[in-house]
Amino acid sequence: MFDRDSFAEIAQTIRTNKLRTFLTGFSVAWGIFMLIILLGSGKGLQNGVEKDFKDDAVNSVFITPGSTSKAYKGMQPNRNIVFKNEDYEYIKNNIDGVEHITGRFMRWSEQVSSEKYSGSFSLRSVHPDHKFLENTIVESGRYINQKDLDDERKVIVIGRKVQQELFPTRPNPVGENLQMAGTMFKVIGVFTDEGSSGEENTVYVPVNVAQKIYNGQNQLQRIIFSTGDASLEEVNSMTERVTDYFSKKLLFDPTDTRALRVRNLAEEYQMITSIFTGISLFIWVIGIMTVIAGVIGVSNIMMIVVKERTKEIGIRKALGATPFSIVILVLMESVIITSIAGYIGLISGVALLEYLSSVVQAPMFQNPEVNFQAAIWAVILLVIAGGIAGLFPAMNAAKVKPIVALRDE
Repeated sequence: MFDRDSFAEIAQTIRTNKLRTFLTGFSVAWGIFMLIILLGSGKGLQNGVEKDFKDDAVNSVFITPGSTSKAYKGMQPNRNIVFKNEDYEYIKNNIDGVEHITGRFMRWSEQVSSEKYSGSFSLRSVHPDHKFLENTIVESGRYINQKDLDDERKVIVIGRKVQQELFPTRPNPVGENLQMAGTMFKVIGVFTDEGSSGEENTVYVPVNVAQKIYNGQNQLQRIIFSTGDASLEEVNSMTERVTDYFSKKLLFDPTDTRALRVRNLAEEYQMITSIFTGISLFIWVIGIMTVIAGVIGVSNIMMIVVKERTKEIGIRKALGATPFSIVILVLMESVIITSIAGYIGLISGVALLEYLSSVVQAPMFQNPEVNFQAAIWAVILLVIAGGIAGLFPAMNAAKVKPIVALRDE
């Protein structure tokens, strides 16, 4: 059944009908090629979005004050909402489920100087837990700790790009001094960031030190906290309690979204995950429909093949060939053509994705790829496609009666 003569016969048929074989295989190769490209592109887009989320803990909540847009309990709109250190302490100690929390008092840009070099960098003044909320990776030294806040130490943690600019000849600047706003700070650590390389142009100092230097009194410009393993419903409940606290304390309508801007990354991440699940399903549907179109083309061509070989099939059956052997012969030819063509499409798609991965540097399109599981399913799809393409023509060939076939011209 799967002997050398059968494969030799199939090879001879393919060589005899080169154009027909090419057109047959091209439709399948194109279908698999498009499936791989669509899957890889979808994955590249997903990787880009997920990398952006790696910049912050995905279970974190950002609370930012704004200005009121509604009158409330005799208070006029357009009042500025201001957070203070006591608000940070309240959320930390009274909102159940808070895992890590930090306040921020920040300036967008500040001139920072070493002994020989200087540059403008983003300044953030934070609490120690900020390390966990920003997924900061300390490369050398350490991060800000509670002792730094208690003693109001003038210490600074710098990003890797800040190190490269201010200490180009020093692989480890821990212990060196930097000047900022007329104040000397001691470098205690160097960090990298997994999500965004732009974060590495940032410097961190203790929040209370920056409040004093920049006359920020005890104000905070943002409060961020993470929620551990809490469900989305539990996180929403926590944000409602925080909103209720600020609404009662600062007298604004709790439904006033301009007074208090709440960004729930857990909710955003779940929404993005759902969107990409839908995109992936859509891509598979489009890809499979493309392959099916190719299979239909292969099946039609195999029907022509069977028609051309009607007399040959009749002779085979007259000499004792069983219907099953005829079916297997046609199926083998169909599976071989579709498998080889599909494999070519698979390799071509993967090669193009590798090329795109090396040349496309868009932030929202990272490492387009097809995972191993998807590749396995594509191979299985090839075999099934080949079988389906040849099944009906093979069944028709098996039904040919020798006497009728021998009369065929």
